[in-house]
Amino acid sequence: MGELADIIAAYRKAEKEQIRAALATVVMVEGSSYRQAGARMLVTEDGQLTGAISGGCLEGDALKKAVLAIHQKSNKLITYDTSNPDDVEFGVQLGCNGIVHILFEYIDKNATQNPISLLEKTIENRNKSVITTIFSLEKRNKQIGTVGFVRNQELILLNSEGISESGLMNFSSKVLEKKQNILSTVSSNEILLQYIPPQTTLIIAGAGNDVKPLVETASILGWKTIITDGRVTHAQKKRFPKADEVLFAKPEEIIDKIEIDESTIFVLMTHNYNYDLALLKLIIHQPVKYIGLLGPKTKLDRMIDDVKSSGINVGDEELNKLYGPVGLDIGAETSEEIAISIIAEIKAVLSQRNGLFLREKKEKIHTDTVSK
Repeated sequence: MGELADIIAAYRKAEKEQIRAALATVVMVEGSSYRQAGARMLVTEDGQLTGAISGGCLEGDALKKAVLAIHQKSNKLITYDTSNPDDVEFGVQLGCNGIVHILFEYIDKNATQNPISLLEKTIENRNKSVITTIFSLEKRNKQIGTVGFVRNQELILLNSEGISESGLMNFSSKVLEKKQNILSTVSSNEILLQYIPPQTTLIIAGAGNDVKPLVETASILGWKTIITDGRVTHAQKKRFPKADEVLFAKPEEIIDKIEIDESTIFVLMTHNYNYDLALLKLIIHQPVKYIGLLGPKTKLDRMIDDVKSSGINVGDEELNKLYGPVGLDIGAETSEEIAISIIAEIKAVLSQRNGLFLREKKEKIHTDTVSK
């Protein structure tokens, strides 16, 4: 989500300065690649790059292709084949042993709706959405580009040339249900339907100095961060410039002030047992996937007992969302190291991963786009 926001901001800046731009999108990957289908990068005609479509090895050639698309005001599909290590057709060595198809789209600033405007829709509120991009592996065919956006029952279709409204809604319902990308074929076109999850909101109970690196790390990922604390001397926005909100609030006031959904996560680190316990009682049955508790395992066990003794049911579903001691075991000691540990654990939970060493992983690192 942070990368999308950066791309949108970069385009709006270029638009204001009357600089033309193109959007590069990884639409299909065969084999291994650093970035997967749906990765995007904005390229302006003066050579500015925002986002990424590879680990840095494709960007140089992609800049040339994007500038060409800008000058010709047309979309282009470029295929980078690195399955043969001796193939240096594009002057790059990916080292990924894969084939990457990238669509370059000229962004027409005069169009009331264009690919950037669709991307803006994905981040304007907290709902799951789908972005649809149509391309053809036959390079001589027309490359239609980003054409559709679906959120709930809201539909925006820029171009019905490659897909009908009913077709887009049917495909999108499957994407939203499975929460993963789908690649399909209709006539001579390939259709990438990309799942865009809601923005993650990290709510941190506690406004001590150890919260600062946690907020800064979360902001790099584009997460929304909200800090809440019962100490007026600590709950001040000037102490946390990277936070979206800083609230001076009692635990019972937080529920009324903050929207809580399945994309909301909590970390309780006030160093005040009673404050953390009171908040835990209020959120343990909320539809959240992660509640991290700073402190030793004995503190968590005591909290669970205290929650139960207050008459609140704590079953397996509730226990499975509690993470204490918080964070992955990486030997963290300083507040900065602990922040990395916590963020890594949260990301693993949200991605339904175990946080193991990649060298011990038997299957592919990335989940393949489902073909339909």
